[in-house]
Amino acid sequence: MRSDCPISYALDFFGDKWTFLIIRDLVFEGKRFYSEFLNSKEKIATNILSDRLKKLEQNGVIESKVYEKLKTKKEYSLTEKGKHLIPVLVEMILWSARYDDSLAVPQVFIEQAKMDKEGMIARITARIQ
Repeated sequence: MRSDCPISYALDFFGDKWTFLIIRDLVFEGKRFYSEFLNSKEKIATNILSDRLKKLEQNGVIESKVYEKLKTKKEYSLTEKGKHLIPVLVEMILWSARYDDSLAVPQVFIEQAKMDKEGMIARITARIQ
């Protein structure tokens, strides 16, 4: 850790785009398996994906378990600590949509967030395993 600054702490942990994109895929895309993350539109390299999954797991943001239907496969999910990032993701989406209207943000998402952001976050969190 560089300092006792909370922004510095967050940047030490989330300082690259891949970490938040993996969390995005878990939250909004319902992805659970390595191959699903690998097929994301941003085309993450296998070594980076493997590294970020390990880092997220070591830091208690995600957890993995052996997939019951295929014992050689791991299934990833958010921990409670990871679920606490959902409001951050929602705020990032809203901030981005505010300044770039060409992004893939459904208008209904923005409208629901404006009407009841806390309720929206609670619904997203509730549907996550």
